[in-house]
Amino acid sequence: MPGAGPAMTAAISDPARRRLLGRALSLAAAVAPFGLAFGVLCTQAGLHPLTALGLSVLVFTGSAQFAAVAVLGSGGTVAAAVLGSGGTVAAAVLAGLLLNVRCLAIGLVMAPVFPRSWSRRALASQLMIDEAMAVGTSVDEPDLRWFGYLAGGLGVFVAWNVSTLAGALLVSGTGTFVTDLGIDATIPAAFLALVWPRLADTMQRRVALLGGLVALVLVPLLPAGLPIILSAAAVPVVLWTRPTHSTS
Repeated sequence: MPGAGPAMTAAISDPARRRLLGRALSLAAAVAPFGLAFGVLCTQAGLHPLTALGLSVLVFTGSAQFAAVAVLGSGGTVAAAVLGSGGTVAAAVLAGLLLNVRCLAIGLVMAPVFPRSWSRRALASQLMIDEAMAVGTSVDEPDLRWFGYLAGGLGVFVAWNVSTLAGALLVSGTGTFVTDLGIDATIPAAFLALVWPRLADTMQRRVALLGGLVALVLVPLLPAGLPIILSAAAVPVVLWTRPTHSTS
């Protein structure tokens, strides 16, 4: 990955970079149980462990990977997988498209700190996941933001792939141990810890509160994922309604 080696080496003597590494490692640890669960589900769907690993290396987005395995496990058709769970194909396709729209937003936020080389930008974009952006945007200085993006992305990439292979090779069971043990709360808890310092700002508190309210209201009404996407509308609403200060 471009710039990863020198950036990681510099972290040894830089307290700010060490803090970013700590945040990246906490998120990597949080996703590992989900990687295990994904490996188990791949085995149950009849996939070879190397196929499971290939999905994690090349696709590297949990929601799409779980959806693909659900399709394979249901007999290979999208309709069988989606309709069998009580949803509709149109809703699933729409939810999937809107969920991936967030990658456009992540790209717009992180693009200023990406390398100029198109080949290096393409390689770095493989790490364009929520965790990488969360660690990167926890700081404002461009070099640190780039370092945080790499640390968050690479940390999750390694943890996700190692745990996927371990789940496919070593773990037996139903693949539901993540929810059975309540481990599914670890990722939102880690994100909340990253967001917490920014809540000292009044405007960001308003965005967080309004976005949370929108998501809570829409969760019973819309397919999974859409309430989170639509909660982003809190940003323009708060900006539009913020108090203006007269200069006269």
